[in-house]
Amino acid sequence: MKKEISFAKDLMEFLDKSPCAFFAVEEMKARLQAKGYEELQEQDAWDLKKNGKYYVTKNNSAILAFQIGSGEIEKEGFHIIGSHSDSPCFRVKHNPEMSVEGKYLKLNTEVYGGPILSTWFDRALSLAGRVTVKGKDAFHPKSLFVNIDEDFMTIPNLCIHMNRGVNDGASWNAQKDTLPFLATLEKGMEVEGALQRKIADLLAVKIEDILGMDLFVYDREKAKIIGMKQEFVQSGRIDNLGMAHASLEALLTSKKAKACNVILVSDNEEVGSMTKQGANSPFLKNTLRRIVLSLGKGEEEFMRALANSFLISSDQAHALHPNYTEKQDLTNRPVLNGGVAIKIAANQAYTSDAHSIAVFTGICQKAKQKYQFFHNRSDMKGGSTIGPITTTQLDIPSVDIGNPILSMHSVRELLGIQDHYSLYQIFQEFYK
Repeated sequence: MKKEISFAKDLMEFLDKSPCAFFAVEEMKARLQAKGYEELQEQDAWDLKKNGKYYVTKNNSAILAFQIGSGEIEKEGFHIIGSHSDSPCFRVKHNPEMSVEGKYLKLNTEVYGGPILSTWFDRALSLAGRVTVKGKDAFHPKSLFVNIDEDFMTIPNLCIHMNRGVNDGASWNAQKDTLPFLATLEKGMEVEGALQRKIADLLAVKIEDILGMDLFVYDREKAKIIGMKQEFVQSGRIDNLGMAHASLEALLTSKKAKACNVILVSDNEEVGSMTKQGANSPFLKNTLRRIVLSLGKGEEEFMRALANSFLISSDQAHALHPNYTEKQDLTNRPVLNGGVAIKIAANQAYTSDAHSIAVFTGICQKAKQKYQFFHNRSDMKGGSTIGPITTTQLDIPSVDIGNPILSMHSVRELLGIQDHYSLYQIFQEFYK
């Protein structure tokens, strides 16, 4: 288990450094640069070389990295692993400061994605994200990243004495029940602009120079290894930064191959991917086309390259729950540390089909790694992934897979350590 534990600890470090999508991308950039990857700018002309290593970002919250292969790209194609950088949480609204009877200060927020709201109560929380300040002109503001690295606020529960039915199945109102509490108000304390003043101090900028803020609430508790056999990682944002981590590390440790190896970590999957940095944008397609064109090829070669490509859409899967076994399919019941789950759905919420499953299981067998199958119960609607969305932009074979986890969309999720290292080995084999 030494390799598995070491890889799990690296995942934990990655998660702790990634309180939101912006910081996740910054951490990925740092790891890519340390391995000699060159940053590309979309507005520049690209001059790419065979065996070259490059990356490009979108909106500071999505990233695409690739190593060009030694073969002819129209014959070898692209080997792509896709995941996403965002996780369910709360986003801070504009003019967020709220005075409560002149006694308390709280923040106005809105729900991002589909978090399990009850798991966010009574925890030390803080804020992280992007702040834009004045740049050289109106079209070129400067982006800065801020993490209030302190136990900054909490969402307090209502005591059971005033809510006797709380253990009988409570419901939560996102505008009333989940607003973070920051401070008691003292005489002369100015409520309006309090958060902006805090941010301005941290970034050493003038408050009047702040033009916009994309701030997200995150849980302050660090990732941990837990369990009687110390076989699980418990942390926030495992869905889906666990997949981003495994794919990134597989790319960084992959040796030169004939195909062009690619990772895509898009943003906004938890809210539908309908953004310029989401899977439903042309970001991936445009970048792949530019790779082909920069290598001196044409549109014909681009189409041929796509025909010889393969996509692994990687997003976490649902493990059999020890307290709710009836919620799982009758014959497909993935368990923690039982291997990666191949996800299949008749309604095409997942892209896996007989062909792509055969390709992926062949890779698993070559890597000597276990795999399982996941279907939703036929009487229960499941979720979806970036796979179906991506393949509407690029008509290439795709399989949907993910490691089984528990507590998906909770503020603290649970992942099997063996599964995470096993998938990393599968991804390495894919990139060969």
